Amino acid sequence: MRIPYIVGNWKMNIGFDEAYDFLEELNKIYTTEMTHNIRVGIALQAPLLVPMIAEFYDGNFLIGAQTCCDHLEGAYTGEISPVILAECETNFCIIGHSERRQYYNESDEAINTKAKLLLECGIEPIICVGETLEQFENNQTKEVIEAQIEKCCKDINISECVIAYEPVWAIGTGKSATSKIAQEVCHLIREKIRMMYPEDADNVIIQYGGSVNSKNIKELMACEDIDGALVGGASLKIDSFKELIKYGD
Repeated sequence: MRIPYIVGNWKMNIGFDEAYDFLEELNKIYTTEMTHNIRVGIALQAPLLVPMIAEFYDGNFLIGAQTCCDHLEGAYTGEISPVILAECETNFCIIGHSERRQYYNESDEAINTKAKLLLECGIEPIICVGETLEQFENNQTKEVIEAQIEKCCKDINISECVIAYEPVWAIGTGKSATSKIAQEVCHLIREKIRMMYPEDADNVIIQYGGSVNSKNIKELMACEDIDGALVGGASLKIDSFKELIKYGD
């Protein structure tokens, strides 16, 4: 049985004091208000990982990183080693986010390497895939997504990974794929995984990301192949994030 999994990606937002207050309130909500079985995670800026994990290690939610290096060690100034993330007891790491692909030229091959290293270090990879607006309008979604899955997920233990479908045209734009489109692509992802890893496809968690909010969360989560959400803007305030994680209450 796939347990719903909602992750907030704070990106380059929120400092120490605000993060502490948010996570403290999140823990209270999870302890006293949640009535349905769900996994919840927050992806922080790297300098916040150590203090927040130390403070909320026994919390009811997961704390993760937003990226990592595709090497374990070496002369890679400014990068974050998966080994260090493991030593910080980081639960998960987002890789392949469209902003990393767009601004930092991350390739599918590098994302695949990162996934392997994270798994080696005992950290759950959240592997992002998604098409641009131009690709969507040119009806290239299927070939783009299948190629990304094939390259990013090559020769890995897919059962320990999460896939996040994030149409680039829906990230930070206020636009969201309809539940029909989101379900069609997430089903496509699951079928592509089935071709690669037939025994694991039905158990892989597939999230949708892209302007997820309180108005569309229930409809998205009702889709057969959508098991969670990777949330940006709506995760920056505890009140809006609360509405998402309590969608089933």
